[in-house]
Amino acid sequence: MRKLTGRRCSRASCTSSAIKTLTYIYSDSTAVLGPLSTYAEPHNYDLCQLHSERLTAPVGWSVIKEEISNHEVGPTDEDLMAIANAVREVANSDVDTRSMSPELGRRGHLRVLPSN
Repeated sequence: MRKLTGRRCSRASCTSSAIKTLTYIYSDSTAVLGPLSTYAEPHNYDLCQLHSERLTAPVGWSVIKEEISNHEVGPTDEDLMAIANAVREVANSDVDTRSMSPELGRRGHLRVLPSN
């Protein structure tokens, strides 16, 4: 699967879309190949699928390859259920919100605040 981006592979004469970013850490003699960076950096190299698979590092160098995660980052099902339960608790309570402090309910690290 090819991810379409506005950036091309940094290898000479390659016209494929970049999918990974290569960064060299000279002080540690390490090459790091990870997901495509958000912004193009002058000292990083954007590589296509083919060139990222064929990557070799100088003799004595380490190569760290971070795989691209297909999971979307966001709240877990447990987080969403905790929010829903906190909202339900506040909605079902018989508390007069006018005499209450700004915080209506609390469950763990989540708080329900009134909208003004």
